[in-house]
Amino acid sequence: MGSTAHIWVKAARLRTLPLSLSGIIIGNGIAFLQGNFSLLICSFAILTTVSFQVLSNFANDYGDGVKGTDNSNRIGPARVLQQGLLTPTVLKKGIVVTTLISVILTFSLIAFSFSSNEWIEITLFLALGIASIIAAIKYTVGTSAYGYMALGDLFVFLFFGLLSVLGSYYLQTKQIEMYLLLPAISIGCLSTAVLNLNNMRDLVNDKENNKTTIAVILGFTKAKYYHFGLLLTAIFSVVYFMSKEANTFWGFVFVPVLFPLFLHAIRILRTSENKELESELKPVALTTFFLSIFVIISLYIDRL
Repeated sequence: MGSTAHIWVKAARLRTLPLSLSGIIIGNGIAFLQGNFSLLICSFAILTTVSFQVLSNFANDYGDGVKGTDNSNRIGPARVLQQGLLTPTVLKKGIVVTTLISVILTFSLIAFSFSSNEWIEITLFLALGIASIIAAIKYTVGTSAYGYMALGDLFVFLFFGLLSVLGSYYLQTKQIEMYLLLPAISIGCLSTAVLNLNNMRDLVNDKENNKTTIAVILGFTKAKYYHFGLLLTAIFSVVYFMSKEANTFWGFVFVPVLFPLFLHAIRILRTSENKELESELKPVALTTFFLSIFVIISLYIDRL
């Protein structure tokens, strides 16, 4: 039993969870600072997001596994289907169960967030929730998997950035503030940068297996410049946002958290081997997570 649990934990790829929560932290954190905060809504937003991410990880393992994209030529860590730790049938059942859990959590989040007469909002967020579940599955699963059509970057930007920040903020406050597009763009670009690192790392194998990504289209060198652009946009967006929101020096406590991104950018521009990119994934993902936390901490201290 313990061994089986370990395999499912491995398939869930828990190390990806901090990145997926970054936008939720920003949206809920800003709502908290404005005095519009429910711990219950925040908790279910986190649980729902975690369920989406785990579902996506299971589906990616299955989709790339049955297509043969996960093979001995892939540079990244071997996944459970690739290693034969789970069969396609068993992993598919796990996807079904996780989908049901995601649906239950989505309905619960909406039920706690809206009153029974807010039908427009309920319908909208039900649609967004269903879209999130479908997007989590269809990244690599099926003949029309969008991850094989160079659309992964766009979907990650929209769901990890815009929807995560603006959606979680709206659930708390029942309003949309356009200035929050700045931190949403920042988180979205950094999340996309993590995906681009994955795709640059596996560029050769993906190309051989007909998996078209932005990195495959651009080629290794141009994909590095694209990556640099994502980082630059993310840094500019969050700094500009904080320059508008902060009233004192304390509003810039978050700035040191950006330094790892500059060092990362330099290393990427100097990189010539795909395999060297594996070690760069964790720094960017964790920096994004801590950036979201320190942005809120900075705003909180600034307002004391």
